[in-house]
Amino acid sequence: MITNATYLNSGRKQWTKANIWIYNDRIVYVGESLPTETTGTKWYDAKDQYVVPGYIEHHAHPFMLYHPRAFSDYALKRGTSTIFNDNLIFLMHLKKKKALSLIEDLNKGPSSMYWASRLDAQTETKEENRLFTPQSINDWINHPLVVQGGELSGWPKVIAGDDSMLHWMEKVQKANKPIEGHLPGASEKTLAQLALIGVTSDHEAITGEEIVRRLDAGYTTTLRHSSLRPDLPYLIKELKEAGIEDYSRFLLTTDGGNPGFYEQGVMDMLLKIVLDEGVDPLTAYEMVSYNVARHYGIDDIHGMIAPGRVAHLNFLDDLQEPTPSGVIAKGEWIVQDKNVVNEPEPFNWEPYVSEVKGIPWDLQEEDLHFSMPMGIHLVNNVLLKPYRIDIDGTTDTLSNEHDECYFVMIDKNGHWRMSTILKGFATDLDGLATTFSITGDIIMIGKKKAAMKEAFAKLKAKGGGIFIEDDEREDRRLEVPLPYFGMMSDQSMEGVMEQHATFVNVLKDCGYPYEDPLYSIFFFTSTHLPYVRITAQGIYDVHKKSMLFPTIMR
Repeated sequence: MITNATYLNSGRKQWTKANIWIYNDRIVYVGESLPTETTGTKWYDAKDQYVVPGYIEHHAHPFMLYHPRAFSDYALKRGTSTIFNDNLIFLMHLKKKKALSLIEDLNKGPSSMYWASRLDAQTETKEENRLFTPQSINDWINHPLVVQGGELSGWPKVIAGDDSMLHWMEKVQKANKPIEGHLPGASEKTLAQLALIGVTSDHEAITGEEIVRRLDAGYTTTLRHSSLRPDLPYLIKELKEAGIEDYSRFLLTTDGGNPGFYEQGVMDMLLKIVLDEGVDPLTAYEMVSYNVARHYGIDDIHGMIAPGRVAHLNFLDDLQEPTPSGVIAKGEWIVQDKNVVNEPEPFNWEPYVSEVKGIPWDLQEEDLHFSMPMGIHLVNNVLLKPYRIDIDGTTDTLSNEHDECYFVMIDKNGHWRMSTILKGFATDLDGLATTFSITGDIIMIGKKKAAMKEAFAKLKAKGGGIFIEDDEREDRRLEVPLPYFGMMSDQSMEGVMEQHATFVNVLKDCGYPYEDPLYSIFFFTSTHLPYVRITAQGIYDVHKKSMLFPTIMR
């Protein structure tokens, strides 16, 4: 029983005083009355506090070294109690029946966990027809924990006339669920075309002008603040300059930040930015609660403090300070007086990773043979361009006087390889081997073939992770085991933050010139980004949608 609460009343768009009754995991009454039968009732006086709905992160990618429960448990202590996750990694690594069982088990914790169902693999894979079948799409989209289709990174295929992708979109619409786009730099024409075939929202606007363009096309528009795109302060300023006063069609997201990005918080961090930019508090808090629930059609159970809603509540001492001093999730106290009083039970991953095999093949000498005339050039954190190789790749060691490294990607099952030269990644990296990729394929980078072999041997022994070898400096040797699908650590969020910080420091010491090496590696295969990508099919020209060089069968 929460008494004397000043709570966010989204029905009235006001701060209202009331008593809030909670039974099990639901709010059952909000108003002036108190119960007459109080046996076993727990009481809390919320006088001098504000009560707001638990925050919703509606666009998470919970596989950036951390796993979904590590992220949700960390976020929950800071008031983010509902998370919508990307299903990409489960889709790529688990059979459908097991993947759907996994998302059901993950939702049994104190946080509410929902999922977005991918309609494309975000890369060119030889398994596309196996992963995306009518039955698979149907079962994912119609699952009650799946709230949308997308994000739709393969939208150019739809516009180009890909009937299968259009068919998947029709299935989402028939299930009465929204489709989220992934539309960086989209023109007015493109936004209109995609709206006509069912896209209802997007999170890729990076200027006020792009936001307005989406609003004009009828999109629910997400303002992003992530490790790759920390744009939120500028977006709010530009919205004000554009004269935008109604924020009811705006949501917020961290868009799968790297682990270190979350040291300052999750949705509470974004709310603090919005509030500091002068946005009205009621408006700001609805951007991470009511606006989200209404867009996804789940405002009957989330996003409001009203009867029937899941009892996710945050208690604030000051409306300008969104990190709560108290958190209730599914009717249970998690944080009281800024102290964690209820630690969630660890999640048992064993039933879901026990059948995942390690690396069932050995490295061969020809895998480290580099004779291709064209390499790839990393020009910032994530963009790759083709370039003509003008160094001798037949030697066992490359000079540290330039920023070119050997680059190898090998199929996780050992069927094919791509061996070329990578420019712009590091100047003094002896050898790195990792399974951290969308598809789980193995990536090796380095100046010394022998060190690359050593890193691979350690990677194979552990079955997955990120391993760096250095011939001379022990402080540059790194082991980050990733036992869950070769992508995710078994550590807590705080432990993963330490692993990530060490990884970044080692790579920067090896001459990595940008800010986010984790995303640089992760996006090598991602065909939603320009200009070229390394895929299971070969080096892929994103703009021309064609293969420049095919992979080689082993």
